[in-house]
Amino acid sequence: MLELVAVCRRFNDRRVLHEVSLRLQAGEYVAIVGESGVGKSTLLNLIAGLDRPDGGHLALDGQDYAKLDEAALTRLRRDRMGFIFQAFHVLPHLRAWQNVALPLWLQGVAGPPAEAAARQLLAAVGLEARGDGWPRELSGGELQRVAIARALIHRPRLVLADEPTGNLDPANAARVLALLGERIRGAGAGGILVSHSREAAATADRILRLTPQGLLSS
Repeated sequence: MLELVAVCRRFNDRRVLHEVSLRLQAGEYVAIVGESGVGKSTLLNLIAGLDRPDGGHLALDGQDYAKLDEAALTRLRRDRMGFIFQAFHVLPHLRAWQNVALPLWLQGVAGPPAEAAARQLLAAVGLEARGDGWPRELSGGELQRVAIARALIHRPRLVLADEPTGNLDPANAARVLALLGERIRGAGAGGILVSHSREAAATADRILRLTPQGLLSS
């Protein structure tokens, strides 16, 4: 359902990624590990359509989305992808449940159905009592769990997670990793986890190591 063929990215004269290839099946959850600075976040941004490659091919369900215009690419990200970023990107003027419901609102689902779905997913990440809280009232770990719930609520075709447990204690990390795997596999979606944590990576179906030579089995 996701295919990368010989993807390359340069910044000025520095080669960051060189001929990176990956095939991800529906229902498959893959972890990518590697040394700092090797290009893991750059690769995730390319897959997310937040950056464009200098060469190669990226396709989601057979559609080469790297060549889409910005409007079409925005729609694809909104409807078919879910993102968990290290920096959370939780909106300060929305309550926790409203942040989680945001992808549904963007798809035209509003009112009680959107709120009920958001609160249900907050309960799944252990935040059932914090749904009405403002982001400024939440800890870093709680904000991370809000971001995880938001990434999953619209049942995306592809889930991309950049260090999703970096701000979580071991118990909550295990809880959200189990939820990620369950939602990805259960929906027949695809999932890519980038992490420095071997424990987090071990929850995936397979582990790949990003190197200057490309992605290698780990």
